[in-house]
Amino acid sequence: MTSGTLPPELQEFDLSGLSFWTRPEAHRLEAFRRMRELDGAAFVPIAKLPFVKSKPGFHALARHADVIEASRRADLFSNEPTANSLTEMPAWAGRFFGSMINMDDPRHAQIRRVVSRAFTPKVLARAEEDLQRRAARIVDDMIAEGPRDFVAQAAARLPVEVICDLMGIPDRHHELVLNRTNVILGYSDPEYNGIRADERYMSGDPRRLDVLKGAVKLVRAGHDLFRLVKRLGEERRKRPGDDLISKLVNANADGESLTTQETGSFFILLVTAGNETTRNAIAHALRLFTEFPDQRALLTEDFEGRIATAVEEIVRYATPVIQFRRNVTRDCELNGIPLRKGDIAVLIYTAANRDETVFTDPDAFDITRSPNPHVGFGGPGPHYCMGAHLARREITVMLRELFTRLPDIRGEGEPDYLLSHFIHGIKRMPFTFTPPAEGR
Repeated sequence: MTSGTLPPELQEFDLSGLSFWTRPEAHRLEAFRRMRELDGAAFVPIAKLPFVKSKPGFHALARHADVIEASRRADLFSNEPTANSLTEMPAWAGRFFGSMINMDDPRHAQIRRVVSRAFTPKVLARAEEDLQRRAARIVDDMIAEGPRDFVAQAAARLPVEVICDLMGIPDRHHELVLNRTNVILGYSDPEYNGIRADERYMSGDPRRLDVLKGAVKLVRAGHDLFRLVKRLGEERRKRPGDDLISKLVNANADGESLTTQETGSFFILLVTAGNETTRNAIAHALRLFTEFPDQRALLTEDFEGRIATAVEEIVRYATPVIQFRRNVTRDCELNGIPLRKGDIAVLIYTAANRDETVFTDPDAFDITRSPNPHVGFGGPGPHYCMGAHLARREITVMLRELFTRLPDIRGEGEPDYLLSHFIHGIKRMPFTFTPPAEGR
């Protein structure tokens, strides 16, 4: 079978509506398994939304080889006009969310050179020194407060504090940054967008007033973050510091710098992609080590020897970022899949990370898995996550602190998952631990 509409046997697995993403994880993984077995790629129709341009649908790339090849071939699979939305991004949203992730070279490469200063060995070394202190303080606070919600008390705190520290954003703004980030990445979740989750909304056909209400909340969240960084950028142009905002708004040795617009949209990208990916990897880590106590025992008996492969397996198994979009630039074939110029191809990382032709027993959580060529940080190519190394260090430091000082920490009950086709997120997760007898 070549690319076409969803075949009858896959009609119940319609990725375009939110109903699919409310179903148990096993149901979704079964859909991806059956998609990988198709001769081509399933074509998933997209419901027409009011006031928003969109294509009729998208080609769902569920095989590891297809995701890898599309990631490598940036000349055929473009991030422009948008990579993080199934529909076209309206102009009012592009001002805040039209970051480098929605650009191709040469402009993408130019901006990436500038922002790569966030991830130089010197900057990461400074972050490394700070990571341990922050993780220790987070666990101190957890012990003092007692266990309530692991996401709020631990998983969400470390990445947002680290990113804000790198950017030079004062502590008093951390709560605002976290709150607005939740709204942006939770734009499809009724808790954050204010849209009533009725049958029409869940099927991908929301009412016009509700769509507008959700759009207004999204734009306000982006505007608040944009305004914060704009103000700080103006200050750092006059009085540069040793933070990333100063490095971005003031020219480097090659005379390159970012405009206020680019700095603001990059910050939104950084706090959403960087914060949410790491936050959810940490939250899923506790969930997984609770569900698989044998893997927890393996890790804790030789933490330093196994944490590197454990982090890779957490990211593969949980896949915090579910998918990204690419836009076909000319008629072509992708591993036998016929595509035409203007088509949308969606790289489903969750599906690729369970491909049985690449991963032995892919549904097993195995922290000793090696090799582990997952695409949890994206596929190879110009858009591979530049913060992957920092994310790995944050996950490592947080888990070391947790399992060293709270050896019996575990999730309790079912997590409250984010309703999203983009982020495999955990909003809240009850947990428990036995407080140490004497503080640290």
